Amino acid sequence: MSISFILHMILHVTVPLAVAWLAYRDQFRKAFFTMLAGIAIDVDHLLVTPILHPDRCSVGFHLLHGYWFCAIYLVLALYKKTRLLGLGLVIHILLDAIECFRQQFLEDFLRSF
Repeated sequence: MSISFILHMILHVTVPLAVAWLAYRDQFRKAFFTMLAGIAIDVDHLLVTPILHPDRCSVGFHLLHGYWFCAIYLVLALYKKTRLLGLGLVIHILLDAIECFRQQFLEDFLRSF
């Protein structure tokens, strides 16, 4: 496992933790664990081989990381009853998108030499 993969996985825990602490301190535990449940969408990695590929962008590739699902996650984040779960899912997708951008940027940068 690379350092960037480990950091990526740590961010999947620490970003919901920070959002729960900053925005939902009065219901911190519930907010944190509900947003952390957004990690569950990674179950779609089990449908492909290899399950984890360091150079593959999850967003748009895996079923639950598809663009239609991303739109649903945004809608979930808008409604009070589903906001925490929606935020967890949106945070998850954003972190994966940032990782995709980082991978592409690094690849383009290295190709320029």
